[in-house]
Amino acid sequence: MQFIDLAAQYQHLKDKIDNRIQTVLNHGKYIMGPEVFELEDKLAEYVGVKHAVTCANGTDALTLCMMVLGIDKGDAVFCPTFTFFATAEAIAFANATPVFVDSDEQTFNICPVDLERQIKKVIDDGLLRPKAIIAVDLFGLPANYPELERLARKYNLKLIEDAAQGFGGSINGKKTGSFGDMATTSFFPAKPLGCYGDGGAVFTNDDEYAALLRSFRVHGKGNDKYDNVRIGMNSRLDTIQAAVLLEKLAEFPQELIKRNILADQYEQELSSKFITPKVPEGYVSSWAQYTVLTDNREQEMLNYKIHGVPTMIYYQTCMHQQTAFLNQNNKKVTFPVAQKLSASVFSLPMHPYL
Repeated sequence: MQFIDLAAQYQHLKDKIDNRIQTVLNHGKYIMGPEVFELEDKLAEYVGVKHAVTCANGTDALTLCMMVLGIDKGDAVFCPTFTFFATAEAIAFANATPVFVDSDEQTFNICPVDLERQIKKVIDDGLLRPKAIIAVDLFGLPANYPELERLARKYNLKLIEDAAQGFGGSINGKKTGSFGDMATTSFFPAKPLGCYGDGGAVFTNDDEYAALLRSFRVHGKGNDKYDNVRIGMNSRLDTIQAAVLLEKLAEFPQELIKRNILADQYEQELSSKFITPKVPEGYVSSWAQYTVLTDNREQEMLNYKIHGVPTMIYYQTCMHQQTAFLNQNNKKVTFPVAQKLSASVFSLPMHPYL
């Protein structure tokens, strides 16, 4: 059994993907070819936003958001401590300070109550400028954007949605990737919508942000590639990856249905044994991972291994405990919910071909 079976997905889509790749090989426009722009149009249509700007990977997508918003030294950007390293890394890479926030006990996502507590603390301390929030759609479930957007307005903060794990999810019919001022996703192969290498995208309804994103991703170019009007980066999605994603995106709605059927089956089988993930009313998860909680993690994972079932831990170490961030954090500061999750969660196989 595979934790994520990309080979089965490829066999299902083989002819379509092969034909798409062959078309790219025939026209030879490997960088920023026509498939890239076709993909951007279809991504924007699927998510329900004006602009989708592709880039080289999900971490670059977050970094591009930092550049567009002018995040810099002395700025505080709030993010969950229970997530993958890239979320906080992009903040630190912009020379800003990630301010960590505890998790919601039911959804595992960033806790709005603790977020407001951390915002007030930064304001009271007066050492940093509160600038933005990055919320993560952890394990496929959208964060509590109605409440996060309210807090962003209240404290005049920009809101970025990190939808790398949540692409395809929704709240009351509004798709992930459409919340906040900008949203990002990753096309890393293991993500709900993944390519055969690396890739990412930023979504926004703001025309000015979109123009800046398109400039920053190609060395800060102006009217042409030799007219560089700002310091940017080299972060373009390869045309072959765009070709793969076009066929995967076409199949994605059906895959999402299968993921949710599987999650329902897991819930029926496992809810009496583990604390299983809960999806709030009106929310849809894209189930990047199916993650359960137990007080006996090592033994339970061993039991699955004996039966040939792979398991994984996402995430064993919170951001505030990472070596890279130890110096900036008071060692007495704790995040009880996030720390409990990191000590108790493990994930089971989840993909549409299980």
